[in-house]
Order: sequence, then C-alpha cells, then structure tokens
Amino acid sequence: MTSYTESQLAATIDHAILKPELTRADLDAELDVAAEWKVFSVCVRPSDIPHAVARLQGTGVAVGTVIGFPHGTTSTAAKVAEAGQALADGAVELDMVLNIGMLRSGMDDAVESDIRAVVEAAGDHIVKVIFETAYLDDEQIGRACRLSEAAGADFVKTSTGFAGGGATVEHIRLMRASVGENVQVKASGGVRGFDAAVAMLEAGATRLGTSAAATILGAARRQEGGGPASSAVDESSY
Repeated sequence: MTSYTESQLAATIDHAILKPELTRADLDAELDVAAEWKVFSVCVRPSDIPHAVARLQGTGVAVGTVIGFPHGTTSTAAKVAEAGQALADGAVELDMVLNIGMLRSGMDDAVESDIRAVVEAAGDHIVKVIFETAYLDDEQIGRACRLSEAAGADFVKTSTGFAGGGATVEHIRLMRASVGENVQVKASGGVRGFDAAVAMLEAGATRLGTSAAATILGAARRQEGGGPASSAVDESSY
C-alpha cells in the first residue's frame, strides 16, 4: 500500500457536510474541522453556501455544493437554475446527480443532455457527476462514465452517500478504465478510514468525498509520527 502524508491526503478530500438534520452549530463545527485539517474543499448543502464561504474566507478551503441532490430527478431546468444560484452564492465546484431512472431506462441522449446543461451553466467551474453506483450494474456504470465524459464533465463520482451502498474499489477501477485521462474519479460514500481512503486512491480516485476527514487525516498524522493508522469503512453514511 502506498504511503500518503497528511497533506497529500488532505489535498484529495471534499469534506461532506450534507446531512439534512444538521443545525447551524453543527455546520460551523464541521467547517472548522475542514479549516483545521486544511482539506481541499467542503461540500455543503446549497442553502449553506453563503455562510460557508464567509466562514472559510482566508483558510484556503474551497466551497462546493450539490445539484439535484440526492435523487437526480429534478428537471434539467431546475438543475441549471440551482447551479447558477450556487455559483452566484460563491460555490466553485458542483456535484450533480444524474437522472438515475433515465440512465437505467437506456435514455442516453436525455442523460447526456441533462449533464451537458449543467456543465454549460458552470462555465469554467468543476462539475462532478454522481452516479449512485449502488443502483447500477457494471454496464450502466460504464455507460454513465461515457455519457458524462461526452457531456464535458470533469469528474465521475460513485455515490451520494444516501443510498444503500457507497464507493467500492471495484467500481473505482471500472470508472477509471471507462473515462479518458482528462476526466477524474471521485470516491464517496462509506470512505471513513485511512486504509479505505488509500485503497480508493490506489484504485484510481483523485478526490474523496467523506464526512470523516478528521478521522482519516488524524490516522495519517499518527502514521507519520510512527504510530498505527487505524481504518474503518462505514457504508451507512457519507
């Protein structure tokens, strides 16, 4: 297993703050965790963007959000409007959920059009496309990868963290093999320990969506200091 330093791992983490029941105090606590551990970004609920941008100003932590979350079934027009508002509020990355039912129905043109509309609305900003791999077979995952790439997405991403399963090494490998070198892969859902994080990166992910940044990076810090890096994978949460 490749050795990753705390700073190397931090640079891959989108710290997820997406649970619907979180209070403003909960949100602030998680934003402070992101700033303390110097993660790449936070991924917050759309209504939390302005507050997150203000609180994280000067920390170097970027603010991202979700579009059409968590089911992907809102209209394309609604996703485009949501994307525009998110960017106006200060988000710099968008994680959109593709229309899962349409993908499973073989409605490839509609799926690609839906993604492309959000990509175009995002302009120069990063767009990640969430598949919800727990609901898909390998053929559908590969097809989702190709449609996302054709639509101009920057990343393909495993999961919302709110379905029955999360990222797996096998799905990361499949997704990495199904897109070109200009498209990156994000592992999310159940990545809650150091070993799990490293396994996803070794399989081809370049970004990790997790609510366990402190756990993962604390383990990396202990490892750098000569201690053990404990690991855990909890498929029940983001």
